[in-house]
Amino acid sequence: MTPKKIAIIGCGRVGTSLAVFLSKAGYNVAGVASKTISSAQKTVQAILSIKGEGRNNSKEETINSQEKTNNSKDITSYEDVKLCISPAEAAISGDIIFITTPDNLIQNVCFEISSNPLVDISEKTIFHCSGALSSCVLASASDKGANTGSIHPLQSFAPYTLGQNSPFVGINVSVEGNEKALVIGKELISSLNANYFTIPTKSKTLYHAAAVVASNYLVTLENCALNLLKEANLSEDKAYTILEPLIQGTLNNIKTRGTIAALTGPVARGDFAIVEKHLKDIDEVLPNFSKLYRVMGDYTLKLAQKRGDLEQGSIDRLSEVFNK
Repeated sequence: MTPKKIAIIGCGRVGTSLAVFLSKAGYNVAGVASKTISSAQKTVQAILSIKGEGRNNSKEETINSQEKTNNSKDITSYEDVKLCISPAEAAISGDIIFITTPDNLIQNVCFEISSNPLVDISEKTIFHCSGALSSCVLASASDKGANTGSIHPLQSFAPYTLGQNSPFVGINVSVEGNEKALVIGKELISSLNANYFTIPTKSKTLYHAAAVVASNYLVTLENCALNLLKEANLSEDKAYTILEPLIQGTLNNIKTRGTIAALTGPVARGDFAIVEKHLKDIDEVLPNFSKLYRVMGDYTLKLAQKRGDLEQGSIDRLSEVFNK
């Protein structure tokens, strides 16, 4: 059975990684396009390297020659990989199209493809890789019969380097879209040795907000903790070394016991006197963190109440402290 042809539009970190590791998984990455010809060329070279062709001098010379004539509207072919000048040209080459551009360009790129009379989009499947946007931004394609969906790896991507390990192995990847797109998306994700899970299209924004809180805001909280330890005369590198076992232990407790059972500390104990002392000192040395401590403390109190062992007097006093 001939592998389905893949087109990649947007040759940044995610687009290049998809091109390389889907190629390695047996898919035929048939066409690539990007905002700049140079980034598309690098992705082509990365794909060819998987096939043992990346160091072929004649191909490098061909690529360099094409760079000098990048105003050409022709599609340049390296074996079965096409270096395409436009998204529409790339879309022609693929049965499955990945739009891996920045989020603010996805809708326009999709419209450019679906409105081009040379592209028969009705039998194609289009995915984007935005975490925040749903497949609804691909409506211009779905209106013309294409299958549409989004595939979002819960992973940060470094620039691709030759010979690197796959960043997809073992990670979790969300997929949403119409029924056929879900089937195809699951196959693609499995072929990358990643774990898929589906979410409703209407829930994509909440899903992304959860990822932001779990990752980005965790960084902010730890930054606050490190700054507090610096105020206690500990260097930043030593401060993290001190906190790391606590952080890892807490994450492990959440994983094995859940958030309510994992909660410890003065709020969980109802120790309002300690919390008052915390805020007194924070207000003196890092007043910008005081509001964050109070907001997080108030939500922590609500979580602690679910255990059912806090006295009402402690609850009232803590609530008063956090909401001053």
